[in-house]
Amino acid sequence: MRAIRYTAWDPKRHGNIPPPFELLMDVFNQLLQQTAGDAGEALQWLTLLDHKYNLTDGVMGIGDFIEELKRQGYLKVAPPDRPVITARMEQSLRSRALEEIFGQLRKGGRGLHKTAYAGAGFERLPETRRWHFGDDPHLLDVTGTLSNSYRRAGIDNWNLAEDDYEVYQTDHHTSHATVLMIDLSHSMVLYGEDRITPARKTAMALAELIMRRYKNDTLDIVAFGNDAWEVSVKDLPYLTVGPYYTNTRAGLQRARALLHRRRNRNRQIFMITDGKPSCQIVDGRMYRNAFGLDRRIVNGVLNEAVLCRREKITITTFMIARDPYLQQFVRDLTQANRGRAYYASLENLGEFILEDYVRNRRKRMR
Repeated sequence: MRAIRYTAWDPKRHGNIPPPFELLMDVFNQLLQQTAGDAGEALQWLTLLDHKYNLTDGVMGIGDFIEELKRQGYLKVAPPDRPVITARMEQSLRSRALEEIFGQLRKGGRGLHKTAYAGAGFERLPETRRWHFGDDPHLLDVTGTLSNSYRRAGIDNWNLAEDDYEVYQTDHHTSHATVLMIDLSHSMVLYGEDRITPARKTAMALAELIMRRYKNDTLDIVAFGNDAWEVSVKDLPYLTVGPYYTNTRAGLQRARALLHRRRNRNRQIFMITDGKPSCQIVDGRMYRNAFGLDRRIVNGVLNEAVLCRREKITITTFMIARDPYLQQFVRDLTQANRGRAYYASLENLGEFILEDYVRNRRKRMR
């Protein structure tokens, strides 16, 4: 049996301890995720944690850390003497969310949107095929075309026929237009469970993934509660739950309107929700019913799902609730749209969404 030898801890030999600033920065980042980008509250929690756990062992105080954040452009002071995060910190939050979520996914198959289909694309391949009406003349293989003609007619009676023409094949690159819908109804923080933080983090990670790796893709964010509204990328860290009902129909309507503006052939909606639709706008007034599944409200949502299907917009629902009757609603929604549904936990919500997004890059959506 192999003996285990214990020795005193030596930082130089037994691991790389991050510098004080990096350690505090990592904790501060996590606290900003929990406080919806509220720098003042995050710093208060950081101070309490430092007092309790002596995070930096007195090497760098919280005051020094705050000054370093300002010096590096992560933090600024807004009137009246209120610390707020900068655009650089917002980008850091997105990057760290991406690293945290995407790092858990299996490696391989990421990068450009190449598919297994040949067709109109950007990169010419060495392989050729017969010419078809409508092919780009710039892709004509002159040598192959002439060779076909000589073999068919001979050099003395040389002529060109339609079957002689050869064109180069190209890689087909897909581009996607995606709308991410986030439920901001009050139930996202009910029952002692924080559901909005994983949703917010996932949105930041997905936005950073698209901007960094899939520059031809587009991402729009739609938040929905009593109504639906568009959210910009810079606003993602600050998403908070309100005293809202759940107007899923308005969210789908806003998502469809945004996708109509996009020229991408492949269009999809990712919807994160934890509850049933409980309201909708009827004749300019809000009709609401928080008890059970109101068929008037549900039918309005299903009608939107059918419209999306007719417009070739796929809806993928990420359900973070386990109630059987709510899951039945999601099944009805998925069937109406012929889309997809996942019943994800809060721990793997981000992995589900990013993995599904990347997997769609590997196939051609019709």
